[in-house]
Amino acid sequence: MDFKKYLMAGGLSLVLVLGACGGGEEGAEESEEPAAEEETTEEDSGASSGDVDAEGIAQATCASCHGEDFSGAVGPALAGTDLSEEEFTEIVRNGEGSMPAYSEDHINDEELSALYTYFSEY
Repeated sequence: MDFKKYLMAGGLSLVLVLGACGGGEEGAEESEEPAAEEETTEEDSGASSGDVDAEGIAQATCASCHGEDFSGAVGPALAGTDLSEEEFTEIVRNGEGSMPAYSEDHINDEELSALYTYFSEY
């Protein structure tokens, strides 16, 4: 009987982790719209880099899998990344392992470049 409880708890944990990282196109579209609204409000807070709020985008899009401080969690560490910008872009656009792909509809090229700069200097 205890084994069933552990199995159910493990399954529930897996569902919660996978749900937090996104993946489905339908759910991603719905959850990305509020993040876009947050970006414009955080842009005025002084945390922006140029015209793009890389920190706000990173918190809204990346922190749930890569950790609040981007030192790694379910996904690998992004802080101080040693990836080239081309490698970083390739992984974000096409996904890798459990990392979902993010199209230009979700993160445009300017935002992606700002994210790379943010993580490499973090």
